[in-house]
Amino acid sequence: MNKNLQIVFDYHERTKHSHQRYAKSLGYMDWATQPDPFREYKGAKQIVLPIALENPTPPYSLLDEELPVAPLLKESLLQLLQFSLGIAAWKSSGGSTWAVRCNASSGNLHPTESYLVLPPMMENEQSTVMHYAPKEHTLEQLAAFNTDFWQSLPQESFLLGFSSIPWREAWKYGERAFRYTQLDAGHAYNALTVSAKLLGWKLTHIDSLSNAEIEKLFGLSQKERFFEDEIADMLFIVSKESCNPLYDFTTLFADLPQQYEGIANRLSPSMHEWEIIPRIAAATSEPSKALPLIHQACRVKREPSKDAKEVILKRRSIHVMDKEESHISAEQFHTLLNAASCSQDGRVNAAHLLLFVHRVAEYKQGLYILVREESALGELQKEFKTEFLWQKTSYKNLYLLEIADYTEASKIISCNQAIASDGAFSLGMLCRYAEELLECDAHRYKELYWECGAIGQQLYLEATSLGLSGTGIGCFLDDLVHKKILGMKNNSYQSLYHFTVGRGYVDSRIQTQQAYKRG
Repeated sequence: MNKNLQIVFDYHERTKHSHQRYAKSLGYMDWATQPDPFREYKGAKQIVLPIALENPTPPYSLLDEELPVAPLLKESLLQLLQFSLGIAAWKSSGGSTWAVRCNASSGNLHPTESYLVLPPMMENEQSTVMHYAPKEHTLEQLAAFNTDFWQSLPQESFLLGFSSIPWREAWKYGERAFRYTQLDAGHAYNALTVSAKLLGWKLTHIDSLSNAEIEKLFGLSQKERFFEDEIADMLFIVSKESCNPLYDFTTLFADLPQQYEGIANRLSPSMHEWEIIPRIAAATSEPSKALPLIHQACRVKREPSKDAKEVILKRRSIHVMDKEESHISAEQFHTLLNAASCSQDGRVNAAHLLLFVHRVAEYKQGLYILVREESALGELQKEFKTEFLWQKTSYKNLYLLEIADYTEASKIISCNQAIASDGAFSLGMLCRYAEELLECDAHRYKELYWECGAIGQQLYLEATSLGLSGTGIGCFLDDLVHKKILGMKNNSYQSLYHFTVGRGYVDSRIQTQQAYKRG
């Protein structure tokens, strides 16, 4: 086993929660060093974007249909950004004010930043590298340059990518924070995918670049412009058609300027160093061996619904579920499963959904599994307890494992959080783990979390469209799921993210304010 893989396996074991101990963190909230949730570049030229609230969007129910293709204009670009990475609303209570964004984030800490590389547009005669600043809904221009790069792409294509600032999560969660930065990148990935679909645009996730190359593109390698580490995650071609995921970027890199404009704002007066975070980031920085693209585009059939932007802007994380009101119909359950079954980018699904069903009509209370990749069924059966039923249900690839009341068990598993037991159901995203890493190398660790984060974001949106509530759960007792619940004896599969759906209490003490005040 190579060194980077060993670091990944060691990190994952080291950052597991258990009854005996939680993953290492400060154990308290150091409010004096709380990171600023908004990155800005001082000295960079700002382009103020109009607000897209008046822009018509298709009904959410048509999300997976072939929608009209929008031209690449300032107006369409601002809509893409606002309805994926922008602020949905401001909340206030007890003298505190905070932003709720369209892309969900662990602890609402938002480690994910976004950058664009644009062809000449918006009165710019040159290509530009931009940073999206969601607080003011502006683009910050970091570089301008001439290049012939765009001639080999479909017309009106551009690049968009994500990076993570691990300190934002490490401030609260310590060593486990790297997991959460990658889940949040997956949330942002799905949020961007949904927003692009509304414009008829397609995302091509680039597989050929290392973190160092993406960091050079975004200007993150110019360390003198930063106080905190900011690491690259993903890069996409956004276009009217799908592109080659192994696209050649040689021309673009040759034309980039050596020095970018703007100095990144300092997010905290000081930081606590967690040496394991930069180590796991470095170990997962090289691209994976490419995985096969085998799935056709997934289309979920939905009942007629509200406009997509209304669903996107109303997405929330719920802290308290109303168990008396959290009964849902089988049809609602199936709609949620349909949405969660789709592959994010046409690749083989590594994650399967281990479901603790509490209050779903026509379904007995118990433990179920949704096998998202049918070919994995035999392997899962081999790894789990021999006494499980594996009883096929009326829903495709959903199996009943055990009839039992799992309300208390799901609560205990989720760090004693009642949201896991008081909803209609909760779930764990169980990923094919050891073999995925051995086959694809260490970067695959990040990709597994991206897949889980994308499922979580889709469940958020789907629940909102049905008038339900959802919440991602990053705190769970890892091996209690693996060994006690499932009877697994190795790390062939690992649960990487949990989620719950039901109906949440609305806290009347929290006031909602408009996200952006300008028109």
